[in-house]
Amino acid sequence: MKARDIMTHPVRTVGEDCTLEDAARCMLAHNIGCLPVTNSDGKLAGILTESDFAAKEKGIPFSLYRFPQVFGDWLPKQGVEKMYAAARSRQVSEFMSRAVACVDVEDGLEIVLTKMQKTGFHRLPVVSGGLPVGIIARHDLLRLMVASGGLPMISAEGEKK
Repeated sequence: MKARDIMTHPVRTVGEDCTLEDAARCMLAHNIGCLPVTNSDGKLAGILTESDFAAKEKGIPFSLYRFPQVFGDWLPKQGVEKMYAAARSRQVSEFMSRAVACVDVEDGLEIVLTKMQKTGFHRLPVVSGGLPVGIIARHDLLRLMVASGGLPMISAEGEKK
């Protein structure tokens, strides 16, 4: 079994210059947890996940203390709504993860599972020639459990193919 056999496709993507607000709207409209980010050539440049919209712990240099940050700024006791409002027009390229673990459309299921396990990533973009063509999330692995006589292909809209 290959990555192409279990991936959800076509994959929704955004460009590096897309705003965070537009990316969030796309994720909400299509009920998806991540968006592969493409460069001007359409090739995979990074990934934006719902985790990028949440607080993350960051250490203070030369200290053992760790404090939450949102959009690269320290989380204030008040005014978080203003931080989100200010971030709406910022570009995806400022917040996306550039170190993306991806799999090739022809990679076997063992490679997919090993890569998920080693990286701890829950979603892997599937590429062909550097271009994103699908995505495999842990949810897609559930279909392996219920498949009988072959896997139904699932489109990004949730339709069987």
